[in-house]
Amino acid sequence: MQENSKQSYDSVLTIATSDSGGGAGVQADLKTISALGCYGMSAFAALTAQNTQEVRDIHEVPPQFLRDQIDVVVEDFEVDAVKIGMLFTGELMQVVADCIEKHNLKNVVLDPVMVSQSGAQLIKDGAIAVIRETLFPLADLITPNIPEAERLLGRELEGEEQMKEAVYDLLDTGTGGVLLKGGHFKEEQSIDYLSIADENPELHQFKAKRIETDNTHGTGCTLSSAIAAYLAKGYPMPKAVEQAKLYITQAIAAGSQYRIGGGGGPLHHFHQFWN
Repeated sequence: MQENSKQSYDSVLTIATSDSGGGAGVQADLKTISALGCYGMSAFAALTAQNTQEVRDIHEVPPQFLRDQIDVVVEDFEVDAVKIGMLFTGELMQVVADCIEKHNLKNVVLDPVMVSQSGAQLIKDGAIAVIRETLFPLADLITPNIPEAERLLGRELEGEEQMKEAVYDLLDTGTGGVLLKGGHFKEEQSIDYLSIADENPELHQFKAKRIETDNTHGTGCTLSSAIAAYLAKGYPMPKAVEQAKLYITQAIAAGSQYRIGGGGGPLHHFHQFWN
């Protein structure tokens, strides 16, 4: 076979943190990217010692090593989309921002991870300002949940109308788009709102029936990775979000049938392949 006649992968680079329990972080990202038919690559910003019940310790990598990981991947591989997860410190965030600009990376989906499901703080004090000012303007989409949006905006959010206002306020940070996730509101349906920055930003609504389960560890990582995967495959943003929502809803439903660990378990990322 001629070299130029070979197929190419749709590829996604995840820049995030390791979850030793496998349910979130880079591990969840790579599972999701693979399940959706893309080639996954990774750059580790930090390592965690964690399971379904606790985050026992966090070890950040040296900033230069994070830079080297990103550079060496981008210099050899085609990168069709980027997912950014937990970065922990402002210095690591600045490295990622520099690399996005240096390599002109596209289809950047940023999940502004701040607190784990078990309540551990996953971002250092002072880094919130850095992520807003340096990374948000470089992202095509940010995907905060309600508690993250509250920290970013400095106010509490209650109900759909305040969610809608928050979407537009977050767009004012200069980001290319906002997907505000409403899963923390204990309604019968989980409602997310998407808006993409343009002259007259439209508000898209995505509804999913709430699934009663404790196995929701890694939902934010999984959703943002799924969106990045669909963007890598050429889907426009609203369609990428719609498809990612369908995938994660099915992964939560399938994962609810399993028990692993003593706390909040993971999703079933490969539910369409095996039970």
